[in-house]
Amino acid sequence: MSEQARALGALYGLALGDALGMPTQSMSRAAIAARYGTVTTLLDGAPDQPIAPNLPAGSITDDTEQALLLARLLIDGCGAVDPIGFADALERWEDGMIARGSADLLGPSTKRALQRLRAGEPADQAGRDGTTNGAAMRITPVGIAVAGPGLLDAVEAASRVTHNTGLGIAGAAAVAAAVSSGVGGASLADSLDAAQSAAAQGAQRGHWVAGGDIAARITWARRYVHGMGRAALADALADVIGTSVAAQESVVAAFALVEAMGADPADALALAAGVGGDTDTVAAMAGAVLGAHHGVDGLPADLLATVRRANDLDLAPVADGLLTLRHGSRR
Repeated sequence: MSEQARALGALYGLALGDALGMPTQSMSRAAIAARYGTVTTLLDGAPDQPIAPNLPAGSITDDTEQALLLARLLIDGCGAVDPIGFADALERWEDGMIARGSADLLGPSTKRALQRLRAGEPADQAGRDGTTNGAAMRITPVGIAVAGPGLLDAVEAASRVTHNTGLGIAGAAAVAAAVSSGVGGASLADSLDAAQSAAAQGAQRGHWVAGGDIAARITWARRYVHGMGRAALADALADVIGTSVAAQESVVAAFALVEAMGADPADALALAAGVGGDTDTVAAMAGAVLGAHHGVDGLPADLLATVRRANDLDLAPVADGLLTLRHGSRR
């Protein structure tokens, strides 16, 4: 399988997971079951969906849109991301969402960090308590663009302005490392090992904030869910691991899904969409990792066609631009 197929798989896997979780995000598992039954495919956002009301099936959300925003900044900046420029771009993105009447706005850590920047705080202090999954949900382009020892520095640079904590950077590092490893052709098990190692290193960066160690939790979760059936896995994700916006829950949940259901991306992402909580982000992160491993042709073609059509999405130029950076990072 080509490197381009894996890079496209990471980007489209992210978008597919995001779209599958769109209609169920911020809902409880019981509410999802009552509204939709078992989620097996792309669904419309219901009129009373708390964040994405009435969006058509296949619509992407902030996870994919912010990842593509970061990808464009990386490509335009030849691999570098200016923190103030990134903050400005995120604010413009939110302004555009408000103009469209969307309730899908910046997350709590990002919003707080940008307010601090505008109040005159330095960029390396603005994200001092960012512990949610915002950096991890949009980090996939960094995993495609960077291979080798520079990856953790690139993750920290892309995360610092909003999630400059050990937890925020560790979560983003785990996703980026798994994607980077997958794009490079590693096995799924090796990609998960790379995620654990990167999370452990990422935890040493940024400001310390109390919370469960993400590397340790990924290690534990992989053992815990290995060999679980679908129903037991859903219980484990919802009731034990957790699917909130906290990085030490949702990032770990994404890797638990990959561990338990890595051979079947479509079923893994559909299950993520039905467990409640931050479903679109859990599914998006898992989709990026699985897409990097299986490649774009390993994703369900019918669902992917709907996502591409619903969002007028052509990610080949983005993948090519990021791979050009990747080849430069190896020199």
